[in-house]
Amino acid sequence: MKTLYLSNQLNTQRLTGIAECYKRQVPHDTEIFGKNRISELHGTALWGSEYSIIRKEVMSLYSEFAPWYEQLFPFREEVYLFLCEHVGTSGSSILDAGCGPGHYCARFQRDGFRSTGIDLDSKMIDEAVTSFPDSEFFCMSIEDVASLHRSFRLISSTGNVVAHLPPARFSAFLQDVYAALEPGGCWIFQVVNWDYILRLAEYRFPVKTVDDGSVAFYRRYPVISQERVIFDVELVSGGQKVFNEQTTLYPLTVDNFLQRHRDVGFSLTGMYAGFDKTPFNRDRDSGLVMVFMKERGSSV
Repeated sequence: MKTLYLSNQLNTQRLTGIAECYKRQVPHDTEIFGKNRISELHGTALWGSEYSIIRKEVMSLYSEFAPWYEQLFPFREEVYLFLCEHVGTSGSSILDAGCGPGHYCARFQRDGFRSTGIDLDSKMIDEAVTSFPDSEFFCMSIEDVASLHRSFRLISSTGNVVAHLPPARFSAFLQDVYAALEPGGCWIFQVVNWDYILRLAEYRFPVKTVDDGSVAFYRRYPVISQERVIFDVELVSGGQKVFNEQTTLYPLTVDNFLQRHRDVGFSLTGMYAGFDKTPFNRDRDSGLVMVFMKERGSSV
């Protein structure tokens, strides 16, 4: 068992370099982030230091949140059973992109599948490695899935993780997901239904509470535009603010998702409002689950 820090091998010097990049908020070079080359980063105004700041924000947000994650977002049997319908026979390989503390990987492993989880947050991965040593976990961006050099029957990403990727990076990520799937394999992801959210001036999620209400988790989108959405989160415990942070999300409509997946070669096999398979209504529902398949006979 090993933890992979944004590369194919654990290397303290490289990890220190990553931390220094975050600290300076400068573009990441090829050596550290694989395909995020400086030439690509400077290709548009979106890339460069702004994107490194986004990655820093994501790591900071979920690192602060890690101690409460399992209480606020526990394992859901409904989600697991939904994913199981698309994983194939026992022994198949699955990848959880944005695995958090690793509960779904652990359940798949227990039920006879080979599970791998990746997450950008080191605290989440440390917790997963400690709690579930039979599964394999890597501390890395979901964008670097190609560096795993393996194939999967199922790749999934729940909890709006892919919304952290700007559109161009999402398309590149999709190509890598397609390449990493076995023929006939499935790619399943959950996001906010941006068709609905983009019509609003602001959106507030229902407040989540634990410990008889003494801990409250607030989430909202105070700024909503076609190009980006500001995600504001706040955790309050015992009346005291534990943390309050913001990060940037990139909204894509259903039609945009569909087109980007068609461009890669995916076929849509299901679209729902949630993992309970409620039929999806783009004008009403706040959530979206999409299921795509890599056609059998396709090797790329």
